[in-house]
Amino acid sequence: MKKIFCLMLLLTAAITAMFSVNVACAEEGYSVSAFSAYMTDAESGRVLYAKAEDEKHEIASMVKIMTANLVFEALDRGEISLNQEVTVSQTAAGMGGSQMFLDAGATYKVDDLIKGVIVASANDASVALAELISGSHEAFVNRMNERAREMGMNNTRFSCATGLPDSGEQYSTARDVNIMTRALMKHNKYYDYAGIWMEDFTHPSGRTTQLVNTNKLIRNYAGCVGGKTGFTNEAGFCLSACADRKGVRVVATLIGGKDSNTRFAEVSGMFNYAFANYSRAKVAGAGEQLGAIPVRGGRVDEIPYGADSDVSMLIKTGEEISAPEITLPDKVKAPVNRGDVIGTAEYSTPSGEKITVNLIALESAEQATFWDYIKKVFI
Repeated sequence: MKKIFCLMLLLTAAITAMFSVNVACAEEGYSVSAFSAYMTDAESGRVLYAKAEDEKHEIASMVKIMTANLVFEALDRGEISLNQEVTVSQTAAGMGGSQMFLDAGATYKVDDLIKGVIVASANDASVALAELISGSHEAFVNRMNERAREMGMNNTRFSCATGLPDSGEQYSTARDVNIMTRALMKHNKYYDYAGIWMEDFTHPSGRTTQLVNTNKLIRNYAGCVGGKTGFTNEAGFCLSACADRKGVRVVATLIGGKDSNTRFAEVSGMFNYAFANYSRAKVAGAGEQLGAIPVRGGRVDEIPYGADSDVSMLIKTGEEISAPEITLPDKVKAPVNRGDVIGTAEYSTPSGEKITVNLIALESAEQATFWDYIKKVFI
């Protein structure tokens, strides 16, 4: 009897907790009907919304977010180049689902293949790039899983570079997809492709196919700078996208939307909530003086210090950033060079967000000479 009573208490507590979360979300001004969702500040990772963010689901073509990350990382390392020519294998050309309809045996530039992946979610281009970078599709998938672990994506398993459902066990979570989306948004070259809405592509044979962006928010939501859609019967309608307005840059991820229009509407609603309730506040400017620190053994008695870079924080309406917690020695010993790091300043908000910035010497302090000491005594 006691065990039954304890179980009832635990069940009641769980239901109450779930109800409290739902009420809180309603009070926050938005909710989603999808399986799971997760929204963060693109810069700091601050969580702005979460619903079942660690539930594992198939994610369909959002798998290509990791594919794209590895492609841009290979470009950054100089392992491949945009003008490099790629001969398309029969395997790549034979991929089903969304395609840019590559010809087997034909030669395409890496630049064209990337455009196919980012704009049209092309499975054939994804596999062609995977084979180029790692030698085989299978080896590339191994690297995808390694990279996921390196990024802290602890509930993700990839089995292909495309997201096609017949490739084996493959899953992720809204949190993990958000992590790899934030990583992708840090590649500046990505934006050369992400903003393309529609473009005719001419193949080496001379035939033309049309590339159409699967992310409708690129055209229909002011401030959307990129993202990746996905759909299978198991995954539902998915989207992970990034939008930027007035310095507030957020990434919203949704898995399991009931239809395409709802997917775009709910991510738009998440964006709207973020932009209506958050702003980016300047904390410190690079080179702005925050104080002065005494110098021991220097030709000057003190030198000014300040932040080494521009610092800002995402704050919710009504929040205030606390006065910085400054960590400095009582004195600095000469010689000190302008730009030397001499301490840190930590800023925080009531919600627990924190950011730490290095404090640097804004002026140099030369070591005092014997005659400097004489002058201090007698003059």
